[in-house]
Amino acid sequence: MANGFRTGVEVSDTMVHGGPYPGSTNFGATSVGTLSIRRFLRPLCYKNIPNGVLPGDIIDESNT
Repeated sequence: MANGFRTGVEVSDTMVHGGPYPGSTNFGATSVGTLSIRRFLRPLCYKNIPNGVLPGDIIDESNT
């Protein structure tokens, strides 16, 4: 969390409820808990990006 306040909602398997964004009656959609990570996750592709600008956990050390 940067420049903000925690919501006080724990990210855990047992924490589930429908959320305000976007409103949904889908029982599989949740805005909290570990399932929310999957709901709001967006894939990113880093192709031919120099190691100097990559996030630290995905730097290819064999290509330095």
